[in-house]
Amino acid sequence: MSADIRRIAICFLMTFCICLPISVWAAESLDVKVEPELPELKHNIEAYLKPLAVGDAKALNAAKRAVRQQTRLASEALGYYQAKISVRVTEDTKPQLKVRIEAGEPVRLRTVNIQVQGEAAQLPAFAIPDDKRLKVGARLDHSAYDDVKNMLQNQALRFGFFAAHFTQQELLIDPQMGVVDINLVFVSGPRYRFGEVTFSEQSKINQKLLRNLQPFQPGTPYRAALVAKFSQNLQSSGYFERVRVDAVGDPNGPLDIPVKVVLEPVKPRTVSLGAGFSTDVGPRGRFGWEKHRVNRRGHKLGVESEVSQPRQSAAVWYQIPLEAALTDHLRFSAGYQSEELVDADSRLTSFGGQWHAQLPSEWMRVVSLRWEEEKYDFGSGGRSGRHSFLMPGIGYSVLRSNSPIDPSHGYRLQWDLRGAKQGLLADADVFHVSALARGLHTFADKHRLLGRAQIGAIGTNDYKKFPPSLRFFAGGDQSVRGYGYQTLSPRDEQNNREGGRYMFAGSIEYQYSFAESWRFATFIDQGNAFNALSDTMNTGAGVGIRWISPVGPIRLDLARAFHENKGWRIHFSMGPEL
Repeated sequence: MSADIRRIAICFLMTFCICLPISVWAAESLDVKVEPELPELKHNIEAYLKPLAVGDAKALNAAKRAVRQQTRLASEALGYYQAKISVRVTEDTKPQLKVRIEAGEPVRLRTVNIQVQGEAAQLPAFAIPDDKRLKVGARLDHSAYDDVKNMLQNQALRFGFFAAHFTQQELLIDPQMGVVDINLVFVSGPRYRFGEVTFSEQSKINQKLLRNLQPFQPGTPYRAALVAKFSQNLQSSGYFERVRVDAVGDPNGPLDIPVKVVLEPVKPRTVSLGAGFSTDVGPRGRFGWEKHRVNRRGHKLGVESEVSQPRQSAAVWYQIPLEAALTDHLRFSAGYQSEELVDADSRLTSFGGQWHAQLPSEWMRVVSLRWEEEKYDFGSGGRSGRHSFLMPGIGYSVLRSNSPIDPSHGYRLQWDLRGAKQGLLADADVFHVSALARGLHTFADKHRLLGRAQIGAIGTNDYKKFPPSLRFFAGGDQSVRGYGYQTLSPRDEQNNREGGRYMFAGSIEYQYSFAESWRFATFIDQGNAFNALSDTMNTGAGVGIRWISPVGPIRLDLARAFHENKGWRIHFSMGPEL
């Protein structure tokens, strides 16, 4: 290879594929024509020369030499080393710079030698980029050469090869022959490991809990993703306002990287206020108070309250983190709720505890023990009652979706089982089960299908002692649209809706995205709450509009009930689809 060819190679190793424009002119002063038509080349040349400003003929003539030079650089960046370039100024109606390029044959790749040597070569995740621009016979593209170098260096940083370097990096171009040879040899060196982890003194949380949030142990091979996960875990714990995790290797060693964590505690207490509206319950308000750190073991204390026209509730809770502090905890709570059902008034007092644990399958398991006493009155001469139950229970749930606010695919599954034994702080034998499944699928970009199914069943030796809060009702925004909230229910002798032993509610909905953040919907719902499995289902159907707000979908539906001559009903609700 001649010395001139090597000098050209070195020159292009030091040249960016897109240079800064040499002047500021207006776009209408420039006319670029490439023969034959090569849109990519034309675009690259314009990127070198734009934006241009309106100037007089004298100014444009003065710039011709620089324009020719920039045009050649833009052509050679895409492999066109034999381009013939002409630049002239015309003054027909206004001064204009005309650039004409005969591209000629591009330089093509003759050999491509890209090697990774060292420990990284044995790591399956450390891959040599598969870029069609770097196949033998492909047109030379300087950006592809730069990209593969950057990708190898970035991979080295991500996987802890901080001493990695190129022992050979050559781009040997022979414009006369129209060929180029690429030689890249990347030596990874040893892989670094995580060393000792130290926390700032002001964390106010004991180190046992903090270390349970570490996704790695000292000696684990370095991965940048684990550093990011560690930072995310600390931030998600709710104990800290700011988190910084420093773990950077030095090319000169040592191989064990010290991990330094700087934590700024969150304010000890926060107060939250919220408001919402739905046609089921009307306007509602929420209040919350939380003490994020009761002690250095990370215990939390909180108060929650909700107020709406049919329901008022207040509860206090105490939470103890377990070894997997982000997902597993014990929560003890006590609360009171007053609710106006369609034909009954209920006052519920409860005490209990829950054990939350995430399984390896990502299912969440909740084991509970809850005592509750309910006083209730049915209107129109109906009966009254006061009954209490101690109910152990277990529930499982899982949510998988590609977005927490507005997913395009995903599903939610959950089921709960509770029971009680008469004589063991319970007024009757109880077997109470409920289940929910939701699914969402998007196809052809703008079309979505949503499905929902809910079921519930009660087994007991004395149904009359079963309070309204444990019975099933159907109808409303999240059940069977077209019917009022909890209006689908068996009736007692005084015609009061008293709730059913069984419940089913299902829905199929189609959505079409007709504009950004807006969707049209049509749906059909079916369901009922009943005492006999032979009872009929009620059906509602309608159309709606969806606005995807920054906090999630807001839904407005117009639904028709096809039983009991209920006519049309408006439903308004907000919240996630899954």
